[in-house]
Amino acid sequence: MEKEIFTTVGMIFMTVSYVVYIYSIYKGDTRPHPFSWFIWGLLTAIAFFAQVTDGAGVGAIITAGSSIISFGIVIIGYTKRKNIVISRSDKWAFTLSLLAIPLWLITDTPLWSVLLITLIDMAGFYPTFRKSWHAPEQESSMSFALGGFKHIFTVLALENYSIITALFPFSLVIMNFSFLAMLYYRRWRVRQNA
Repeated sequence: MEKEIFTTVGMIFMTVSYVVYIYSIYKGDTRPHPFSWFIWGLLTAIAFFAQVTDGAGVGAIITAGSSIISFGIVIIGYTKRKNIVISRSDKWAFTLSLLAIPLWLITDTPLWSVLLITLIDMAGFYPTFRKSWHAPEQESSMSFALGGFKHIFTVLALENYSIITALFPFSLVIMNFSFLAMLYYRRWRVRQNA
């Protein structure tokens, strides 16, 4: 029963974080980088299947939902943003992330798969990190905070704890809160320089 409660709380955090994020896109406050969101959607789908193979149980539901919504944000981002700035380094990060996916297919073991997708996911953060370093007001800090808590509950909801089931969501806790810290720091610096 405890795992179902953690899953429910994680689903609430997931739903609220994405509602906040999508609403801020429609308001024009948030400008998602489509490369990051595509990579996150794809890798989260892979992580979901790896978690299922290692008995993650109900904790994998949050991972599946995150993948589906991430792909939705790619579509919403493209339809709502008219002036997407994609740098050469964004293209490199995106290409290298996609090229690393065949390595995941070759490994044929869930452990190596999760290690690789965790590293690829971190690389996929680069376009959003770069964009937000220069324009920290273009991301929803509330959404990333809620996302960090969502992943805490994803870890707590797992029915089987192993590197295979826990590494990916645990890395997302670290990445979300690190990104949040960078946003607050950059907003503070922008205010100081104004």
